[in-house]
Amino acid sequence: MPFTIRQIADALGAEVLGDGTLEVVAPSEPASAGPDHLALAMDPKYAEGLAAGAARAAIVWDGADWQALGLDAAIVVPRPRYALSGLTRLIDPGPEIAPGLHPSAIVDPTAEIGPGAAIGPFVVIGRGVRIGARARVGAHVSIASESKIGEDALILDGARIGARVHLGHRIIVQPGAVIGSDGFSFVTPEKSSAERARETLGSGETQAPQSWTRIHSLGGVEIGDDVEIGANSTSDRGTIRPTRIGRGTKLDNLVHVGHNVVVGEDALLCGQVGIAGSARIGDRAVLGGQCGVSDNVSVGSDVVAGGATKMFSNVPAGRMVLGSPAMKMDSHIETMKALRRLPRLIRDFTALQKAVPKADDND
Repeated sequence: MPFTIRQIADALGAEVLGDGTLEVVAPSEPASAGPDHLALAMDPKYAEGLAAGAARAAIVWDGADWQALGLDAAIVVPRPRYALSGLTRLIDPGPEIAPGLHPSAIVDPTAEIGPGAAIGPFVVIGRGVRIGARARVGAHVSIASESKIGEDALILDGARIGARVHLGHRIIVQPGAVIGSDGFSFVTPEKSSAERARETLGSGETQAPQSWTRIHSLGGVEIGDDVEIGANSTSDRGTIRPTRIGRGTKLDNLVHVGHNVVVGEDALLCGQVGIAGSARIGDRAVLGGQCGVSDNVSVGSDVVAGGATKMFSNVPAGRMVLGSPAMKMDSHIETMKALRRLPRLIRDFTALQKAVPKADDND
């Protein structure tokens, strides 16, 4: 549906310049915008794109001369990326899941479905499951026994919710995510080679062959309100107590949260982050793509870890870290600079060795 410039500006809490009654049907990059598009020209570098396109309205940077840019209307925002959040929320219609219970869904008689919920085709809902009001469950989702889904939740196609999983209100679970799989927990009758390697740092002797015995996962997974779980991510059930992910935390695609892990509130875990069993991640921590956290390690609140950082020991609150093993970000950058200089230093040192006479030459 079309939106007026005034409607969009009101949704963003932004200022309108020019004709607020002008209607647009979709946002667009400036150079490819048509006359019924809203061009996203939030930086002066997009001025040339506006000239190449045909947009009559745009979101522009603070201080832009919108009339000189050939626009009939403009919206001025102080923080463009934040404005983009509000714009996409306004325009996105969301997934199409028909209200009510699809005829092909299989629902256990003991399950409770809240008012206004939408259950899509081929969904399987197990014993004792409780689904909150206005929750939406996409096609081919399975929800195992005794799990609880909060109000206004959105569980998208193909997600798998295991037994004893509690999901908060307004949670979003992207396609293919698995929440509540068994934890990866195995043990040997005597100390395993992995345990011995950790104790001896590789100096121990080899040992007799051993086989692994499974430790079953009796706990569940508890996830707070307003959390988002990325596509094909996995969060394992705890061994005894639940694995926990706090309110407002966001998990990207392919993130793995191991058994007994505790993640705080408003944390951000980017793609391919892996958190091993019983690790703890503090509030508002940001872990870049492919970060790894070893088992039983604590990462404090407000930590920022750059991409591919590997945390083998505790990281104190508020620290910015990078590298493998993790070190302070500025120290890691200096170390990498020194490492790049190392071949030249070795060549210079070798040349000096050849230039300085040996002691035997002075006898």
